[in-house]
Amino acid sequence: MEITEHPIVFYLLGIPVRDTVVYTWLVMVIIILGVILIEKIKPNLLATLLDAIIGVISSVLDEENLNPYIPILGSFMVFIFFSSAASIIPGVKSPTSDINTTIALALIVFLAVHYYGIRKKGFLGYLKEFATPIFLFPLEIISQFSRTISLALRLFGNILGGDLIFAIVLSIIPMFVPVAVAGLGLFTGILQAYVFTILASLYIGSAVAIHKEESSKKESKKTN
Repeated sequence: MEITEHPIVFYLLGIPVRDTVVYTWLVMVIIILGVILIEKIKPNLLATLLDAIIGVISSVLDEENLNPYIPILGSFMVFIFFSSAASIIPGVKSPTSDINTTIALALIVFLAVHYYGIRKKGFLGYLKEFATPIFLFPLEIISQFSRTISLALRLFGNILGGDLIFAIVLSIIPMFVPVAVAGLGLFTGILQAYVFTILASLYIGSAVAIHKEESSKKESKKTN
């Protein structure tokens, strides 16, 4: 199996659907079925997992109310873990080993950061933060795009590298050792999901923190 190649599997309404999309759908089905199964067998486990995710997010996102951010950040963590660990299933590639998937995830983070910032600050107020002082505005724009590219490439490189190692070991030593490598793949999935979620939380938190500083200044002016 060529890990670095992503052939077209079929066409849907004339649109080519590559294997990455199929594996993404497979991961989504696994997540949904897993949640349904856990909810029926051991519902308390879902609450424990949610508390763990909230704990990760709250460690870097300094907000009293985390509810607006939990759905998207929690989805990142769960999806990236299962996507990154999907390669341990024989014949399945990790969706995150495709640069298109990681770019899509990074773009969602990019849009989410500015969405939450604008929602908190207002469009003009949020835009003002990038132009204060005015000569830093071009650098802020470059910074926003560069960290988005970095986020995509970091996840893509780490997952692709892990999948290549797993494929090489599997071809050389087809028994026993791949089991340990598969365990390493699971650990890599957890690590990459954690790092991506932490970075996304930091980026969103930076936009929110700007608003909090401004609001505190306004409140102090009112009291004076």
